[in-house]
Amino acid sequence: MSKSDRIDVYLVAGGKFHNIDHARVEILKLLAEQPRIKVLVGSDFSDIDAICASDFLITYTCDVLPTEEETRRLVAYVESGKKWFALHGTSSILRFMEPGADGSPRVDCPEENKPFMELLGSQFMAHPPIQEYDVHVTEPEHPLVKGIPTFTVDDELYLCKFHGEHHTLLHTHWSEPVENFLRDDWMNDTDVQPVLYIHNYGAGQVLYLTLGHCRGKYDMQPYIEEYPVPEEGAWKTPEFYELLRRGIRWSMEP
Repeated sequence: MSKSDRIDVYLVAGGKFHNIDHARVEILKLLAEQPRIKVLVGSDFSDIDAICASDFLITYTCDVLPTEEETRRLVAYVESGKKWFALHGTSSILRFMEPGADGSPRVDCPEENKPFMELLGSQFMAHPPIQEYDVHVTEPEHPLVKGIPTFTVDDELYLCKFHGEHHTLLHTHWSEPVENFLRDDWMNDTDVQPVLYIHNYGAGQVLYLTLGHCRGKYDMQPYIEEYPVPEEGAWKTPEFYELLRRGIRWSMEP
């Protein structure tokens, strides 16, 4: 039976150390603006049959890894010509190590699923303390960012190890070493750090937007019982919502 012009979307929203409920609700609101979209929601990649039956995939996760079989299916899904709109911590693997001598946290980001990161085009390796930074448009004429001015966010500045070719649309600047994170694989000969990029993979594409940190009172348990100050990151900016809307429209295109 034909599904007419319906667009089936699978949203994976789950993981650690973030206010996943907030992100899930806000993304669902934006998807609901498109009357052709019908959404299924999961907290991980275990419903892989439904994911692979969808017209496009959107993810907001932190430290959520697919199994080897799920990874193989995701690779085939994108290779076949599908689109994946990946947000914030989708490319993260976090392992909290023994604190340093001064009691400061130490975090490792091991490469435990390289095929998954090669599919996404990058793996998160570190971020400096949450702070304000400017996001610049790299390709001013690209429809995903055309007309968006330089804007300031109070967010996690993602420093990533990249895989394969990627078309950077937004960027920021950072080159200083980062305390607390053990990896420096992200460091190279430039201070330009991609914030939004397109990664071609087979006949499909991944659109990755690193912005979107948010954290509520209880999201750092068991490490911190009650997080003192809730964080909203780029969710406080109209530019971020415009990027999400454009990313959804881009994903809907054949």
